[in-house]
Formats: sequence, C-alpha cells, structure tokens
Amino acid sequence: MNIPKLPPALLRAYGLTLDALCDALLLGIRAYIVWVFFHAGLTKIDDWSSTTALFQYEYSVPLLPPAIAAILGTAGELLLPPLLLLGLGTRFAALGLFIVNAMAVISYPALWDFECPAAIQSHFFWGALLLVVLTMGGGRLAADHWLRRMCSLKSAQKD
Repeated sequence: MNIPKLPPALLRAYGLTLDALCDALLLGIRAYIVWVFFHAGLTKIDDWSSTTALFQYEYSVPLLPPAIAAILGTAGELLLPPLLLLGLGTRFAALGLFIVNAMAVISYPALWDFECPAAIQSHFFWGALLLVVLTMGGGRLAADHWLRRMCSLKSAQKD
C-alpha cells in the first residue's frame, strides 16, 4: 500500500503548529500552578498566627520544627511561583513547588479523608502538572529558553 508523502512545507507548518500549541500549553500549566500556590502563600501570610498554629497542631512535617516548616512552606509558595511564571529557573521552581506539594500531602493527614477525595486529587493533579514542567521545561515562552538562545549565540560569535 502506497502512503502519499506530504509536501515538506506542510510538514514544517504542522510541526510549527504543534510546537506553538505545546508552548502555549506549558505556559498555561505554569500560570495555573502559579495561581494555586501563590494564593495559598498569600493566605498564609494574611493570618500568620493561624498559619503557625496550623503547622504546630495540624500539619506533621517530618524532620522540621513547626515554625521553620511554616516559614519554608510559605516562602516556597511566594518565591517560587513568580520564577515559574517567568520561566526563570523553571525546572528548579517546579521541583521546589513539587516538594512543597509533596510535603502538604505527607504532613496533612486530613487530605486523605476518603469522604472528600477532591482535596487529595487536587494535590495529585498539581503534582502531575509540576512533573510535566519538570520534564518538558518551560517551553519557548520561558525566560530560560531566551537566555539559553542568547548564551549560545554569544558563544557561537566567539568561535
């Protein structure tokens, strides 16, 4: 059976369209994750006494005193999302937020309440999205991409 060959121009256009869709999807994932985690961080600093009480009495973060866990968790939720949105240190930011998310799942047993599975499912969903960014990077709509291009252009000019 003969399969017709597509013209190279059509194949290039198809590839460029898929690349653009992938970049847009990665940007959308990054923006959604930023919205989720940054808002959580803002909620924590809005009422710090409640946050420290939660870390002291509700959350069981392993290996860390509650006060330090509260500071680190809140700092992660406030400092890493802007990096992720800009795509600056994208994989580092995604890894950091993945760890914050994993700590929430590990340290807050109420998430595992099987009468309300939406809470744990949300954390699994966020973790899966962060794994996508960890493996794919930020795409061409990330500062990392443009910095890499600038650096490679400068090194090529030196040669």
